[in-house]
Amino acid sequence: MQPTISIPPHWDYPRFALSQRTNQGIILGLQYYPNGTELAEQFDAGWRYAVMPHKNSDELFHFQENQIQPLTPKELLSEITAEIEFYQQQISILQRQLAAITGGAGNA
Repeated sequence: MQPTISIPPHWDYPRFALSQRTNQGIILGLQYYPNGTELAEQFDAGWRYAVMPHKNSDELFHFQENQIQPLTPKELLSEITAEIEFYQQQISILQRQLAAITGGAGNA
């Protein structure tokens, strides 16, 4: 069973998804300020996003929906390709370390 999130029908649907990569970073959370509430009166109604600038960051920033820019397909491809290459290098290093401690008997 796949987890789901239900959004009330009278709320706008969020423009961005959890874990989506954007120019501001990776979306880790979202919250909604409905019309007619104190939060909406103070900060405008709509979606707010909690964004981590990069995966090794210890900071979290909050943006309104109109402050977030999605990555272009080219930027997204570049980011994902770089991350795959990084992890492939890490796997290669670990395979060499494993071979060194097993005397080359592993699948290195």
